[in-house]
Amino acid sequence: MTGQPLALSPATSDALKRWLETEASTRDRSDYTITAYRGDLLTFLQFIGSHWGEAPAPRALERLTQSDMRAFAASERARGLGARSLARRQSAVRSFLRWISDREEMDLSPALSARSPKYARSLPRPLTPEQAQATLDRASLHEVDWIAARDTAVLTLMWGSGLRVGEVLAMTGRDWPMADALTIRGKGNKERRVPILPVTQQAVAEYVRLCPWQVAPDLPLFRAVRGGALSHAAVSKVMRDARASLGLPASATPHAMRHSFATHLLAEGGDLRTIQELLGHSSLSTTQVYTGVDDARLMAVYRAAHPRG
Repeated sequence: MTGQPLALSPATSDALKRWLETEASTRDRSDYTITAYRGDLLTFLQFIGSHWGEAPAPRALERLTQSDMRAFAASERARGLGARSLARRQSAVRSFLRWISDREEMDLSPALSARSPKYARSLPRPLTPEQAQATLDRASLHEVDWIAARDTAVLTLMWGSGLRVGEVLAMTGRDWPMADALTIRGKGNKERRVPILPVTQQAVAEYVRLCPWQVAPDLPLFRAVRGGALSHAAVSKVMRDARASLGLPASATPHAMRHSFATHLLAEGGDLRTIQELLGHSSLSTTQVYTGVDDARLMAVYRAAHPRG
């Protein structure tokens, strides 16, 4: 039976709240992840309520079957959800079901055995070394000297050290002056050490020299025009301007600078395990997507150079 989503029962709402609190406190989930998980579970539980014709209480979830899970997946695909997003949503659902089965001592193995859809992992779209350098050069042309230096320093940190935008923007005055290596706290609150190249140190030093705002331990290192923290949107605008000026593809986003760091290291013979550590990936399989990029480059060279290519 299907229809309008039913409201959750108080007991199920409480269980969902407690699971999210557990994820946040014991697994260091970010606020963004917790928000996404909440949406995933609300969607699932409301679907099951409509599918069964009654709001499911926690103990009622023991009735879940593979058919119920397949019906949910089919409903989400019919609404236009892609395979990758559906796999993430089902992963959140399974995590919740495992948690509640342990707490309530229920057997949810039929539901947990349902398979997620397969999807092709999309390859990163890095810039070429020439495009990355041109992007830095373009950022340095801002009419306000300190903003030009700031944007150049931010992009250099991403390309030179493989940092995420959020990791750069989270830096404070405590990170200055920069040594040859820096401790970064990334996703999942995990720490890693990343190298800081001399050219990066010089770029940040030039920004600090020109910045009209004082560098202080408890304040953001990279400042907006009015002295507040520099935003992700501002960095995205730098890349949009570069795309328009240089004719770069739409994939030339701030994150493309981090992709470029990994791909350029790999192209020069960098070890995949080392690159994994530098990027802060918890799984080598996440880093291995870059081998696809390198394989594509090698095949292009092969076809161009081989007599029968």
